[in-house]
Amino acid sequence: MSLPAVLGALLLCLATGAAAAQSSRVVDLPSRPGVTQRILVITPEKPKAAVILFAGGDGGLMLEPDGRIPKLAGNFLLRSRQLFVEQGLTTVVIDAPSDRQSYPFLSGNRQTVAHVADVNAVIAWLREQAKIPVWLVGTSRGTQSAAWVATQLPLAFGGPDGIVLTATVVNDQRSRDVTRMALDRIRIPVLVVHHREDACRVCLFSDVPRLMERLTTPPRKELMVFEGGTSEGDPCQARAHHGFNGIEREVVTRIAAWITAP
Repeated sequence: MSLPAVLGALLLCLATGAAAAQSSRVVDLPSRPGVTQRILVITPEKPKAAVILFAGGDGGLMLEPDGRIPKLAGNFLLRSRQLFVEQGLTTVVIDAPSDRQSYPFLSGNRQTVAHVADVNAVIAWLREQAKIPVWLVGTSRGTQSAAWVATQLPLAFGGPDGIVLTATVVNDQRSRDVTRMALDRIRIPVLVVHHREDACRVCLFSDVPRLMERLTTPPRKELMVFEGGTSEGDPCQARAHHGFNGIEREVVTRIAAWITAP
């Protein structure tokens, strides 16, 4: 066998081994009376922590039983889910619940008691599977989910171990943005990740310092600023700087390192 063929076979074996070392499944969890919360769970061989990924937009993925994502699949966190797995993190993609499987999905419903209950069910289930920290990671409108749950559900009562806010909604007149939440209730680590050139009107980088000033109670916090990549189309969509287009691996690698740091 020629050298190129040997190298090709070796790379195939390595890729096959990596795929075999992880498992993927869709789970429907009872979260409220008569309601289930569907999630896609990808588990590496030896997970260091778990991350629940909240997509932006209306949050309705219409997740299929076989793991296919018909809606919002291009969202920064969703298209990067395998990168989180490669960093040793059990990666959970969360859909809208069973009673929100049509328009407007989670729009207008991210800051509700019902949403907190649905997320709480996922956190509790993950903690039953493995004794590892559980983090919430949101992007764009997904930050309104992650931050809201953190303000309403303390760690002592089953809340997350930490949150990561990427491309945070920081100035929005049509909904309660993250800066106007009761952030003084948060007693867990908070990582804020933003692209310096994010041109989305509700997520401008110039408004991020106000968010950091309001985060006075987390035991650990950091603003992680990124540059570079490419921006295409609507500045509020996933292929703009708003979605860290072209620098996904760098962003996820640094997020994972922050989550798993001692």
